[in-house]
Amino acid sequence: MDDLEYGPVELVLAGFRGDKPSAGVLDALAELAEAGTIRVIDLVHVTRDADGRVAFFEVDESGIDIGVIDLVAGGLASHEDVTELGSRLPVGAAAVLLVVEHLWAKRLASRLVEAEGFVVDSVRIPAPVVNLVAAAAAEATAQAGGS
Repeated sequence: MDDLEYGPVELVLAGFRGDKPSAGVLDALAELAEAGTIRVIDLVHVTRDADGRVAFFEVDESGIDIGVIDLVAGGLASHEDVTELGSRLPVGAAAVLLVVEHLWAKRLASRLVEAEGFVVDSVRIPAPVVNLVAAAAAEATAQAGGS
């Protein structure tokens, strides 16, 4: 069997202070895409005003410079996706909705389908949480070793 055309896709609503993400965030996204780790399918600028209304614009209409990031299928994030996720933003906040394909998992997904397997569940643990837990575990290990 050939590989699937697309691997797993994730929608990530990344909020930030101010009205747009920093250049560093966009640079990191471009680096991941250039390395072949992800493919950026769509990128939407989302805001939630003081009255709680959600507004969104395709990134090319929002004035955000995405540099070398090549959007594979701009407009793929549905109105429902953006509205539902945007309603989770704090009032007065802004975000970008990233629609990213996990290229690193494409071959695995293809082999799973080939074997008539399926994903039962998938859980993403936010990086700050992982770092806190890892630091606490390292500290506990160091204290246990030093006792």
